Amino acid sequence: MEYNKVTPETLGKLGTIFGEKNVLTEAEKIESYAYDEAGKQWKHMPEVVVKAENEEQIVQLMKLANTEHIPVTPRGAGSGLAGACVPLYGGIVLSMEKMNKILEIDEINMVAVCEPGVVTNDLCKAVADKGLFYAGYPMSVESSYIGSNIATNAGGAKVIKYGSTRSHVLGLEVITPTGEKLVLGGKRRKETSGYSLLQLMIGSEGTLGIMTKVIINLMPTPNKTVDLLVPFGSFDDAVKASSNVIRTTKVYPVAMEFMDIFSVKTTIEHLNLPPLPAQDKAEAYLLFTLEGKTQDELDELAEKAGTACLEMGALDVFVASTRTESEKVWNVRINAPSVLLEKWPHMLPGDVVVPRSETAEFIGRAKTILEKYSGVQVTFFGHIGDGNIHPTLLDTANRTDKEWMEFSETIYEELCLLGSQMGGTVSGEHGIGLAKKHVLGQSIGDYTVSIMRGIKKVFDPNGILNPGKIFDLK
Repeated sequence: MEYNKVTPETLGKLGTIFGEKNVLTEAEKIESYAYDEAGKQWKHMPEVVVKAENEEQIVQLMKLANTEHIPVTPRGAGSGLAGACVPLYGGIVLSMEKMNKILEIDEINMVAVCEPGVVTNDLCKAVADKGLFYAGYPMSVESSYIGSNIATNAGGAKVIKYGSTRSHVLGLEVITPTGEKLVLGGKRRKETSGYSLLQLMIGSEGTLGIMTKVIINLMPTPNKTVDLLVPFGSFDDAVKASSNVIRTTKVYPVAMEFMDIFSVKTTIEHLNLPPLPAQDKAEAYLLFTLEGKTQDELDELAEKAGTACLEMGALDVFVASTRTESEKVWNVRINAPSVLLEKWPHMLPGDVVVPRSETAEFIGRAKTILEKYSGVQVTFFGHIGDGNIHPTLLDTANRTDKEWMEFSETIYEELCLLGSQMGGTVSGEHGIGLAKKHVLGQSIGDYTVSIMRGIKKVFDPNGILNPGKIFDLK
């Protein structure tokens, strides 16, 4: 695609729309907007960054950009892992960081209304003060924005019981690439009114419209919980145990995670934490949270779950009986991705989904694939409850950015297609962005991608909104 450059005249118009303080052009101020958590190898510099404070500014921006044929890349916290907010064609980065207000917590309808730049954890705390609960819980909960979660249909640890972000979005207000406003859904939980444009927006990675307001479903505060950490000598035993726990307890855990021994040891050593139980014998750990109405019910569920794990070959079962113990148990899983990124700046975080039953088989076959390549380490962790595996590639050969990008993409393509061939898909929660668009067609079929391109054309006839993401325009 060919786009026009941002001219001094355009900058003047942007200054009028956003105010001079919200228009950034200096290289040192805009460099951090050129990449996300996927790494600097994806870096593309914008020509200008603008910070929106209200909906009308976004309307004017999109009308201006559409008229002048300048690309606009929406950006949240930059916590994504697929390059979805990277300004591939330069142009304008639209930052949502100042649209960060919780507008309403409606206790009667049990919804929250907020702007897209609200940090997920801030919303969780605010509704908890009202005795309510937001069940969307990506692992980046302390840094990611609500709008970004919606844009990628973020998942996380609690999907097995509560579903991904899609399950919790009731309404959106959206500005289209041509500057029109869409009001989708609302404070209601039923709707049969033609095609669901609301659901279409969720997971569209900022390619169809820009969210300015979101309405989120809330729930009553959950019951008491208990965490169990269970080491296994093999991934196969851990996978079998994950299903046996559900069958035996007859409830879905709130969360069910797994970690391989490499990610565990690396995180513990880097953060100087005490070793996990059975660390010298384990190949994998299960970490799960159970919920019960009373302490007696919780104790019974924990006992049944522990027995179910031991039946499938668990080395032992450790129950976190206090909040402090639970935090220690979860600390390793939560911090593993950031530790790996800090130790290996050339890291490609994976995101592949397979049926839960195929998790161990996928990991085994992925390791076989990696044997063909030198100078790369792979580690596995993720959400075993829904088969969402994060095979994470680490550069151990000090390659250049360009060498690593080409090398890692080759391997990653094989891993993504392996997951697809095993009944899964190339992404469960990170999105397609830049990182996976070259394998999307191979996974879901060129005809399906062509339909997506047609939808994009309807919303964005000039192709100016977040171009180059999910698929290339033709």
